Amino acid sequence: MKFKIASLLLAGAVSLTAMQAAAADKVTLQLKWVTQAQFAGYYVAKDKGFYEEEGLDVDIKPGGPDIAPAQVIAGGGADVVIDWMPSALAVREKGTPLVNIAQPFKKSGMMLTCLKETGITKPDDFKGKTLGVWFFGNEYPFLSWMAHLKIPTTGGADGVTVLKQGFNVDPLLQKQAACISTMTYNEYWQVIDAGIKPEDLITFKYEDEGVATLEDGLYVLEDKLKDPAFKEKMVKFVRASMKGWKWAEENPDDAADIVLENDASGAQTEKHQKRMMGEVAKLTAGSNGALDEADYKRTVATLLGGGSDPVITKEPTGAWTHEITDAALK
Repeated sequence: MKFKIASLLLAGAVSLTAMQAAAADKVTLQLKWVTQAQFAGYYVAKDKGFYEEEGLDVDIKPGGPDIAPAQVIAGGGADVVIDWMPSALAVREKGTPLVNIAQPFKKSGMMLTCLKETGITKPDDFKGKTLGVWFFGNEYPFLSWMAHLKIPTTGGADGVTVLKQGFNVDPLLQKQAACISTMTYNEYWQVIDAGIKPEDLITFKYEDEGVATLEDGLYVLEDKLKDPAFKEKMVKFVRASMKGWKWAEENPDDAADIVLENDASGAQTEKHQKRMMGEVAKLTAGSNGALDEADYKRTVATLLGGGSDPVITKEPTGAWTHEITDAALK
């Protein structure tokens, strides 16, 4: 009899778990890039049960060189995507109405990393040089910066030659470019790991040059925000995600381990991910998830100041909302 009661209790527990799983609201998140510590907060939120506590079943889809988050969400492949604001505002102007609902990254990690042997000591020295630049939406901050410097990107002695950089550091290692695009938390360290000493490099952080634009924000399609059920789901998602980010900031090594456990490719190393998490934590520090309007205005001003070929041609309207974070932070 005891065995029968235990079996019934077990069956009841299993069916309850199944019902809870079935009842959980599904959310698909599209990352901007591959599984790495850049996205640790989301993996932590899933691993630690923060999403589950909010009644969410979150599917995290890694990105890659051939994946554009805006295209994925426009095609119905995700509920929410991670993108950089220059890219998001550019595609919004072109007809894909992305709206920023939260901004976990407070600071920019983007910079140009240059070989000192090229003689570059200041931005004006870029003239006449070849610079590696990422495309697929990542070129916008660079183009805006060059426009601010009044340096043409069409080559020549007074301009720069733009080398379409793959998502690696080869152009610098092979001396095909004087400088390449790097992130403080990723490619810079790949250069170091390749054997180039920090003292043989000079870096120019967009943040320090006054042309930083907002990176890694959470974006949804504008029409979706008309649905109260979707908005409530996003409130829960943002609240749990920011809980994940704060846990990751406080436990960087453990957060890196969680990322590694989720890396299906097996391409990431413990050393690189722990170092990355330490650098990413500097960029999310100080953010509670709510977009800082001053940071937004600075980003827009930078993008509009692109001379004859600006990233966006007019001041955006409706490109962000505090509605989700206001509710999430209550």
